[in-house]
Amino acid sequence: MAILENLKWRYATKKYDPAKKISKQDIDTIVEAARLAPTSSGLQQFRVFVISDQDLKNKIVPIANGQQIVADSSHLLVFAAWDKYTAERIDSIYDLTTDERSLPRGRFSTYTDKLKNLYLTQTAEQNFVHTSRQAYIGFSMAIAAAAELKIDSTPMEGFNTEALDELLGLKEKGLKSVLMLPLGYRDAEGDWLHSMKKVRNPKEEFVVEL
Repeated sequence: MAILENLKWRYATKKYDPAKKISKQDIDTIVEAARLAPTSSGLQQFRVFVISDQDLKNKIVPIANGQQIVADSSHLLVFAAWDKYTAERIDSIYDLTTDERSLPRGRFSTYTDKLKNLYLTQTAEQNFVHTSRQAYIGFSMAIAAAAELKIDSTPMEGFNTEALDELLGLKEKGLKSVLMLPLGYRDAEGDWLHSMKKVRNPKEEFVVEL
């Protein structure tokens, strides 16, 4: 299958060629893959920030512990999750769903009431643990879509989330950063990982059949 070959091809790129830029069409495809990702109760509890501005990418380098790949990438995606659940957020997506399906609003009120009873009684910290997990699903879909397009990527958790939130004004949007994904084209000669064999646990150890 092509998807398996694409995933074998990709790796966590360590050096990008800053002169090579991704087309708008390809970036849109990668982001669309993240948008179409499944999420718990279909709530889409995260947003994706697409950063191509060089000055802004440069400002993020120290926030990312000096990782130059942030600046050298063509585009940087930031995945940010809801800081907490609210009744308005839950109702908004279900109002959109009923409108798009030509159903009366409130059609799913029994279910949305259950969601509110579950999430609104939790702390914001508990909420964020759950919403941030949803960001990982979209993040994975973006990585797979990039691999299909033969676009390199580097999954990143190692950054100062509070500093990035402040730089991007995420608090005012009710969001908190979770992950970053530099995208671009590898500088094979300068990338120490490029020529190394991809290593994963063997299938017989990884898969447990019951």
